[in-house]
Amino acid sequence: MEPFYRTIIGVARAIFAGQGLKFTVSGEQHFPATGGAVVAINHTGYMDFTYAGLPARRVKRYIRFMAKNDVFVNKISGPMMRAMKHIPVDRAAGSDSYRAAVQALRDGELVGVFPEATISRSFELKEFKSGAARMSIESGTPVIPMVIWGSQRVWTKGFPKRLGRTNTPITIAVGEPIAPFEPASEMTALLHTRMEELLRGVQANYEHPAGEYWVPARLGGGAPTLEEANEMDVAEAAEKAARRSRETEGN
Repeated sequence: MEPFYRTIIGVARAIFAGQGLKFTVSGEQHFPATGGAVVAINHTGYMDFTYAGLPARRVKRYIRFMAKNDVFVNKISGPMMRAMKHIPVDRAAGSDSYRAAVQALRDGELVGVFPEATISRSFELKEFKSGAARMSIESGTPVIPMVIWGSQRVWTKGFPKRLGRTNTPITIAVGEPIAPFEPASEMTALLHTRMEELLRGVQANYEHPAGEYWVPARLGGGAPTLEEANEMDVAEAAEKAARRSRETEGN
């Protein structure tokens, strides 16, 4: 029993109801009742982690998400994150968070990761980091692929948040677990393929108005292509690096 985590989920569900969010969930049966597993999720919006835990509640389980350390050092969110046993990711000490995740998996936990590492501006699947596969292999636990679609309409990078009553439909699909195998690069490629299949499947049953900012260019929307989005990410990273350099010189 985890009363705090359960309470947070209850509050979140009340908020979702107030927003009028309409969830369609499939594949919940792929979550094991016991034992560790890596839960790999696509990333299109800031609220993805709040929706990703819903399918696991079918078997009354909680996901321990790997999240930026900034959230943990905040005096309000930090204690909450630690109480829910989420895992801080400090880029300056990445190996520590990786080891903590592997140990959690060995302890029988569900660990949530976003293989793309950042929100996809194109809403297509970006190239995956190999961390999910490596954790799976080292811990001897499977990877459960999951995709969320519609989250980008609520709050995504570069656009105002829409947290009022929007009645937004959000689709969540969970795929069959992938047993660990080596090399990690091939397992990562298979995970990407499986999640691409899941994503195309949910998109086929979702209405996509032409020209909308949250609709991929491939589907006639106004979002940048994957290539254009990657260029935007590179430019943003360069700008952040330059700003950090100026701040360091100023000190």
